Amino acid sequence: MDEIITQPSAAPVIQALRSIGYNSQTAIADLIDNSIDAKANKISIDFSYNEGNGSIKITDDGIGMTEKELQIAMTIGSKDPRDKREREELGRFGMGLKTAAFFLGKRLTVISKKNSKLSVRCWDLDYVSQENEWLLYKSLPSDIELDANEIQGDNGTIIFIDKLDRFCGYRTNNIVKSSSFFNKINRIQKYLELVFHLLLTDIQLNINDNQLLPWSPFLEENPRCYEGEVQYLQLNGKKIIVTPYVLPHPSTFNRKDYKKAAGIKGWRDQQGFYIYRENRLVSYGDWFGLFSKDAISELVRIKIEFTNESDEEWKLDIKKSTVNIPEDIKEALGAIAKYYRQLSHEIMLYKTRASRTGDKVKGSLNTWELESDDNISNYIINRNHPVLIHILKQLDSNIKRQLNLYIKLIELGSPNNLLKTESMVKQENQKIDENQKKTIVDYAEIIVNSGIKISLDQISESISLMSGFESIDVHTIKNILKKDVSFNVEF
Repeated sequence: MDEIITQPSAAPVIQALRSIGYNSQTAIADLIDNSIDAKANKISIDFSYNEGNGSIKITDDGIGMTEKELQIAMTIGSKDPRDKREREELGRFGMGLKTAAFFLGKRLTVISKKNSKLSVRCWDLDYVSQENEWLLYKSLPSDIELDANEIQGDNGTIIFIDKLDRFCGYRTNNIVKSSSFFNKINRIQKYLELVFHLLLTDIQLNINDNQLLPWSPFLEENPRCYEGEVQYLQLNGKKIIVTPYVLPHPSTFNRKDYKKAAGIKGWRDQQGFYIYRENRLVSYGDWFGLFSKDAISELVRIKIEFTNESDEEWKLDIKKSTVNIPEDIKEALGAIAKYYRQLSHEIMLYKTRASRTGDKVKGSLNTWELESDDNISNYIINRNHPVLIHILKQLDSNIKRQLNLYIKLIELGSPNNLLKTESMVKQENQKIDENQKKTIVDYAEIIVNSGIKISLDQISESISLMSGFESIDVHTIKNILKKDVSFNVEF
């Protein structure tokens, strides 16, 4: 069979590589991965603004690269992602150094020292586009001021990115203001403190000479934080570790600690699964379609750990910031999450502390209770509350019946129950239980006996729009009223 080698044009491919889907935070994190894989103990990031013509410099004390190793590292697609990776290796595609840097700016320069010998390579995307060739500089461009002596010792690497058109608007009409530039750096710092919080106990990471401190989303040091039972799942013979956490009720925090505990996304959006690959956070604050986010579940954060052996099953992307939960473990994770979401509901509702045995505490003075079975959970008023019991004892049977009806309507109209939109959908084959029927009849009789002039159509329409009855067809309600209510008005 006749064959021909077709080499892709450099200019369009380079531009495509700049649009993989990074943001500034994920791009910097991907660059840090390279330093960690190089066994660095100290990594320094320096952001320079320089009126929009700034730069990003990352210096590490890792093992460095020989000229041959640097050439491979700077070559597009230098690794096959199907190859087995070393244990704890963060890299996968052999693309992160280039694609992350190209997202930020148009020129990437790397100086690396190994065994005291220096090597240099530089990609200038303007030059590549101009020549439409994969032309890689082997020496330092004359307009770049870099001092190789910044690599202290015999080994280490400097990654230098300038012409920051994407990061701060270099040579565009949208040059970022200095205040915005440094706000962006602050957001990057918080992101890195989260993403690498498990690794920051072993390495030192600085931004503009400020050392980053690990921020754990699980608040393990808080004595009221509940750590659930560690569970182990198997996926194609590979182990996955699941550790659930339920945070304390917000009322137990002072204002400063509450704000800090909220994390980057805030309390509500920080809930969900936290997925770690080799102790590096790759996805967080997401239920992956298994549940919707709600305020009453915001205390739940579930840690999931897998190794780089499982990258294919988790569909890890080039940015190492997106994964998909494998179908074979979705059911198990959903069951775990459901249990701890329920525990969060208990804590949020009753302001109690979760017990270490997982027991749920309901105090007799709480005004609301959670009524649930395998299919549905609703909040009902605590009918055994001593104040309510005291009031009911003083009422005659007719007023007591009216009060109980009104309490039932309050329950149906509670904000949490109202948000169960599936209950609002009209059912084709409607089955009205006796409790619903009794509530409809009791409500209609009170309205009719109050003397309000209202037609059968009007009262039926009114009830069909009430909280808890939206799913019942108005004609069904009308038939119940015709049969069971004695009207004293003309219809």
